[in-house]
Amino acid sequence: MRAYVRERKRELGLLASETFVPQSYGFGQEGQVDWYEAYAEIDGERQKVFIFCMRSMASGAGFHCAYRHASQQAFLEAHELAFAYFGGTFAVLRYDNLGSAVKKVLRGYQREETERFIAFRSHWGFHAEFCTPGAGHEKGGVEVENGYFRRNHLVPVPQVDTLADLNALMLQRARDDERRVMAGRTQSIGAAMQLEREHLRPLAQEGFALARIGFPQVNASGCAKVLTNFYSVPAAVGSAVQANVYAAYVELWQQGRLLARHERCFGRQQKVLDLEHYLEVLMKKPGALAGSTPLEQWRAQGRWPASYDRFWAGLKQRQGKQEGTRAMIEVLMLGRAYGAPALQRALDAALEFGCSDVGAVHLLLRAETTAARSRPAVVEIGGLHSYDRPLPTLANYDQLLSRRASADVVQ
Repeated sequence: MRAYVRERKRELGLLASETFVPQSYGFGQEGQVDWYEAYAEIDGERQKVFIFCMRSMASGAGFHCAYRHASQQAFLEAHELAFAYFGGTFAVLRYDNLGSAVKKVLRGYQREETERFIAFRSHWGFHAEFCTPGAGHEKGGVEVENGYFRRNHLVPVPQVDTLADLNALMLQRARDDERRVMAGRTQSIGAAMQLEREHLRPLAQEGFALARIGFPQVNASGCAKVLTNFYSVPAAVGSAVQANVYAAYVELWQQGRLLARHERCFGRQQKVLDLEHYLEVLMKKPGALAGSTPLEQWRAQGRWPASYDRFWAGLKQRQGKQEGTRAMIEVLMLGRAYGAPALQRALDAALEFGCSDVGAVHLLLRAETTAARSRPAVVEIGGLHSYDRPLPTLANYDQLLSRRASADVVQ
């Protein structure tokens, strides 16, 4: 049926191909921006990532940066990274009608832009133009760049440990592409980039405030609701905190002090909990530790090694269930001062000695810290002779003694 319809359209002259007019661009005149999807093996797990791309239409250079979610914070942050890569900003950046920049599509090329995007482009001093809905060819340069980079640098699927490693890999491959000479051109991409830097608008002295800010209150579970999820924070119930939402993490502040920093969750109605935020409460309610959700999340994240359970069991056997659990909480508090890796080493050492005592763990941590200190420099003793002084003499005091003896005789 599809073949028949296509044939009839051709016979009726309704299947005419559209003709596109080639365009030329001056240095620093226009860049094009788009998102595309790809897959990567991150820490042994295949994950879909969203890759931001900005392409210079004059030099043909492209900047690529991967995120777990194509949020507005990631969109703005990637712009700043791209500006640093190119060495300046373009006069015009062309987009499709993505929600991070466009609130509403109006008639023709008019758009109602989001407030954050208006403030962002005003800060960096560039003009934004948007494509006709459904007309992706109006930013065909970045579309071609996306396909080229994915076929040549993301196939086969890259294997990395972290998302930061993936971005470092893509940056290196973009640097490698600077040696490439595009068809129909006589100079390499890198050489064209050097020429274009003289025509780009200078970078702003300070970056844009990328965080989305809110002021949630701490609920009875010790959490603050940020966007659609809940994040633990060590603050009084009912008090307000400042939530700064970035592309990859969430910070919670109160009175100018950073209370908590969590990896950003993109689900809905999820709880992101840190066991350290509940230790003071658990000291009063030690029975709540075993079945607590923060402990379950620590186990799932690999932050609760098997040695913790063995040491906890030894404490309970020695001191009883409640007091032993309270002692285990004291041990966890030591991790704040010495760090989780040092605490795990100290617990492993204590288990090897057959010891289940908070004081012993603290002693091991202090011993490791003391051993790590640098030894003072050795001083050559011979060099101290310049400070030698003669010993004092007491001969003058002997005269006083003789005078006292004479006085006794007179009396």
